[in-house]
Amino acid sequence: MSEGKRPAPTHPSQILPGSFVEGLRGTVLRFYAKILDVIVAVMIFLMLLTLVFAVASLFWDIYGSLRDFRQEEVIRSLVSDVLSVFVLIELFRTFTDYLEFHRIRLRVLSEVAIVFVLRELFIGLYAHRLGPLDLLATAALLAVLVGARIAAVRFTPRHGDLD
Repeated sequence: MSEGKRPAPTHPSQILPGSFVEGLRGTVLRFYAKILDVIVAVMIFLMLLTLVFAVASLFWDIYGSLRDFRQEEVIRSLVSDVLSVFVLIELFRTFTDYLEFHRIRLRVLSEVAIVFVLRELFIGLYAHRLGPLDLLATAALLAVLVGARIAAVRFTPRHGDLD
């Protein structure tokens, strides 16, 4: 074999220079991150609209409960709407945290789940439709979620561990 000739490349990484492949990979990842940020921003906007409509519905139910205070269904709807607003606020916080940190933190996710389970528990208790087994199962689920939240707070990754 002569000194000036190289063997024919057999692997794709030998055909394309390494810096080109790494540059292309970085470009694709940056494009993906920008598209993901746009999608999350749109979802945050939609969540904000949902939150505004939920609060408007809450005020409408308050007006209805003041007008027909004795109607059990109106008050049940009011309780459900108030608790739904709290769930939406927690979900809104999850999306904004994702936009800021580019990851969903277990602490925030467990808080959303706790609020959601408590909402269902309160609605079920208010409507008198939860039995003893339902209460035990809900208590066990809440214990697991609170344990996950405590573990997430206790074992928070250091800043260098996130990269």
